Amino acid sequence: MKIFFKNNIINKPIVLIGIMGAGKTTLGKKLAKHLDMEFYDSDEEIESKTGLSIKIIFKEQGELAFREMEEKVVTQLLLGSKRIIATGGGAFINPNLRKIIKKRAITIWLKTDVDLATIRVKDNKRRPLLNNVDVRETLSVMIEKRNPIYSEAHVTVESENIPHNKMISKLLYELETQAAIKIKKQI
Repeated sequence: MKIFFKNNIINKPIVLIGIMGAGKTTLGKKLAKHLDMEFYDSDEEIESKTGLSIKIIFKEQGELAFREMEEKVVTQLLLGSKRIIATGGGAFINPNLRKIIKKRAITIWLKTDVDLATIRVKDNKRRPLLNNVDVRETLSVMIEKRNPIYSEAHVTVESENIPHNKMISKLLYELETQAAIKIKKQI
């Protein structure tokens, strides 16, 4: 692991992708601190730029308007190199944004099963796609549709309900072993 980071092979942003509840924001903040990088959450950046919550944007302007904002914000965030970006669950699904992310960043998919995702988001009222629906069923459908797309990430890490420090160790190990091979081929 140390050789990979000492050789500065990571000269791109790291983008965390996955279904809501995967732990992108929580683990992203901790990973950024560990690697001495900046951290950005694309949803928080959208809220900051618009002065509106994601829920209000969805309600008043619709999902399409939100996805357009998301593409602009994530594309802007990708201009920096020493940063970790947690994206919303649908960001990587956008074909144009996915192409940009894959070209400009190292992608890490936090692969999460429906049970863990449900536990983590079931009481969160800030997620517009989960309002007034069966949360588990909705997540199950999303996971089935999105996992084949998420699997295009450079690195896949199984998200587990374990202490954060253990997940960070797991992330670093997988980043070292999976990304080093794929990224060296691109250099």
